[in-house]
Amino acid sequence: MEQLIGTGVALVTPFREDLSVDVDALERIVEHNIQGGVDYLVVLGTTAESATLSQAEKQLVVDIVVRANAGRLPLVLGVGGNNTMAVANELKTLDLSEIDAILSVSPYYNKPTQEGIYQHFKVIAEASPIPIVLYNVPSRTGSNMLPETTLRLARDFSNIVGIKEACGDMVQIGEIVKNKPKGFLIISGDDPTALPTVLAGGAGVISVLGQGLPTLFSDMIKLGLEGNSKDAYEIHHKLSALMSLIFEEGNPAGIKSIFENKGISRAVVRLPLVEATPALKEKISVSLKSLDRARV
Repeated sequence: MEQLIGTGVALVTPFREDLSVDVDALERIVEHNIQGGVDYLVVLGTTAESATLSQAEKQLVVDIVVRANAGRLPLVLGVGGNNTMAVANELKTLDLSEIDAILSVSPYYNKPTQEGIYQHFKVIAEASPIPIVLYNVPSRTGSNMLPETTLRLARDFSNIVGIKEACGDMVQIGEIVKNKPKGFLIISGDDPTALPTVLAGGAGVISVLGQGLPTLFSDMIKLGLEGNSKDAYEIHHKLSALMSLIFEEGNPAGIKSIFENKGISRAVVRLPLVEATPALKEKISVSLKSLDRARV
């Protein structure tokens, strides 16, 4: 899965003021990222507020991204949940003809054991007609998929091709990198650990901030993959304030504020999330202006 090396971005779902999906804005976001040099697009991940979208809206989002992308970049689709059989059945009914891989989150809320997590992904691997990227995000799921479980899945199922690792623990990430099968991709799921993960032997990132600043973020990851840590860290340090700010009041309120600032889409989110406060929007605006001055 060489097409998933580099910078992927977890696309937001832009909304109008009436909370309907903003189709025009979604097309602009896709184009912004393609022109900005990202390597692939991730559709209907957590950042897309997929938990608040109806099935019809999810299909609309996929259709719009596929149309706007027009085959230019690989597409990864979020297909996961904490009802194993429902996920497996969904995989059997979805039209995945335009999708290159699925991103499937470790089961949340149920808090399964490591064996339960393994068995969950075993069922999904046997049901999926296309490659799978695992997604470990303990802060959201309530359980941590440990390295031995990740490595066991990587060895046992050839269609499990990588993991989006958002544990935030470089020791855990390093253990997976050290012991992974050849070709298995370790993809950072945290913007602050994206560059360290790449320099430790990872394949890249699925980023939130990257969709707002695609050229700069992609350049950082490319430099990291080339082993140019000095220049890569120069960019990392420039982006570090925004990496923190966009998560200060929850995701995707922060990244949507960046898109509003750039005139690409509104900052509207759906409950139970709320829009970024004026104070946070101002801090983000100041940080973006500072970044622009530094690049002149």
